[in-house]
Amino acid sequence: MTASLTMIGRSIRLSRRNLDLVIMAIVLPVLMMALFVYVFGGAISSTQSYVDYVVPGILVLCTGYGATSTAMSVTDDVKKGVVDRFRSMPISGFSVLTGHVVASVARNGLATFAVVLVALLMGFRPAASFGSWILAMGLLALYVLALSWLAAGFGVVARTVESASLLGFFMLFIPYLSSAFVPVATMPSWLRAVSEHQPITPVIETVRALLTGQEATSGWLALGWSGGLLVVAFGWATWLFSRISRR
Repeated sequence: MTASLTMIGRSIRLSRRNLDLVIMAIVLPVLMMALFVYVFGGAISSTQSYVDYVVPGILVLCTGYGATSTAMSVTDDVKKGVVDRFRSMPISGFSVLTGHVVASVARNGLATFAVVLVALLMGFRPAASFGSWILAMGLLALYVLALSWLAAGFGVVARTVESASLLGFFMLFIPYLSSAFVPVATMPSWLRAVSEHQPITPVIETVRALLTGQEATSGWLALGWSGGLLVVAFGWATWLFSRISRR
């Protein structure tokens, strides 16, 4: 526990020194939200305000993109020999990855708060109760925790920091194949099948239902996807890290 807390403090200090990643994790989702609300929102018909519809999708996109910086941080440690220095100390490899993952969750919490604040200025009017807000934020935290461990695994196997950054492009692209920006029912049948059966769609639908005061019919599915991804990603990342630690 002491080693993990030390590594968490180290990773948070590194994040504070690398402000460009933190700023990009906040600015990019805000710009995309402004783009969809003000440029495309008027052309998209919906039974509710489009800003109310798109904000949950932007929040999930924000957490997904923000988690990918974990991959670059882990790769940077591995390639610069920092991990080799840690191997000479009486600490576990688990604590090294834990530091990066917890710092990722903290960065994403800050970015989520900023996005919600800007969304309120744009006209976002959630109908969620305090309990629904807690559930929505808890689901987002579970989702970003799973993605952060997945990104940590990619960071271990990536050959360069630049190749680790490719995960960010992937995480920006996947939400377009979900209900983040338009209802799945408006998509072609072949694409609809893909959108309905991927993990991001139930997470977005659950967050949207919780924030807009609707029934969260996809709640258990979202928890199942997020929890299952967390278990697999955690096991994969720690196994990979233990392999390089034994070299």
